[in-house]
Amino acid sequence: MNNVFRLRQTWTIARLQLRRVFFSRRSFWVYLLALFPAVVFLGHGIKMKVDYRMMSSQITPVTLLESITKGTGEEEVIKKTGKPIMDRRFKAGPKRQYMRHMMYFDGERRWNLFFSNGVLQNKRSQQIFNFNADRIAFATMFQTYYLRLAIFFGCLGMFMNLFRGEMMDKTLHFWFLAPARREVLLAGKYLAGIIAAVSIFAAGAVLSFAIMLWPHHTAQVTAYWHDQGLSHLFSYASAAALACIGYGSVFLAFGLVLRNPIIPAVVILFWEYINGILPTLLQKLSVLYYAQSLCPVSVPINNDMPLLIRLLISPANPPSVITAVFGFLIVTALVLLVASQVVRRLEINYNTD
Repeated sequence: MNNVFRLRQTWTIARLQLRRVFFSRRSFWVYLLALFPAVVFLGHGIKMKVDYRMMSSQITPVTLLESITKGTGEEEVIKKTGKPIMDRRFKAGPKRQYMRHMMYFDGERRWNLFFSNGVLQNKRSQQIFNFNADRIAFATMFQTYYLRLAIFFGCLGMFMNLFRGEMMDKTLHFWFLAPARREVLLAGKYLAGIIAAVSIFAAGAVLSFAIMLWPHHTAQVTAYWHDQGLSHLFSYASAAALACIGYGSVFLAFGLVLRNPIIPAVVILFWEYINGILPTLLQKLSVLYYAQSLCPVSVPINNDMPLLIRLLISPANPPSVITAVFGFLIVTALVLLVASQVVRRLEINYNTD
């Protein structure tokens, strides 16, 4: 009976706290972090749509474009393929050589032809709607920006303020006067933070995923959606939720014991960044180790990338999904257990905050 009563108290506290978490001035910037990828993919999609509409007015057969070889003259190319959709002349190089850039479109790809002194030197084709490239771009964005930066700093701001913000506003004592155990208060505030963080960042990931798919051909998107799309979307949303749960518990505990979050936040951020090169045992003490294991697409690592970028996207040896979820929940439970011990002994002194 007592457990049911405490669960009701926990939900009541969470419900009262939700308005503060969702609509606090300290939380508005969290929405910007969550929606930034959606804005980027929206701009990318609009550009692809506009480019396709502009280029589709003049389509050159792909067989003609493929038949053009290096060393062909400008006039011969124009005679064979017709007027290009873009024609730019300029001078470049130390000798100020005459250069020319022509662009053609075959209905799917843009073809860039580069001439020097009237002779074709280079020919490159590029798909306008490159579905696989956009999927890799989304995976890269999710693992490098969303998990490591957006959710990290979003949870830092939201969960640190659950107790520290109340101390700064000098309102925490009202909660302590309520007829509820402090552990129940901790659970209610944490639940409110989790509901808000998961709602914002999981929705941001889903929205970005949908916008990434939007400009591509309907048949291609439908085939992907029936094959892997739904499972990929669920995996990304689950990884975002798992990261919110983990970072939330850590920053909630920090909010109880620390007045200045900057130094510990920098330490944790650095720890997450170097996770891929740490020993296996130490890798397991990272939120990213578990959350990244749920990501369905691995980010390709190019050896030509700068060392810092390779370090940023290099994944640790991932555990199985079941191991990741249960291991993650156990670590989170331990952090919350420590936080519950701290909140029992917490004394309010507004003069020092």
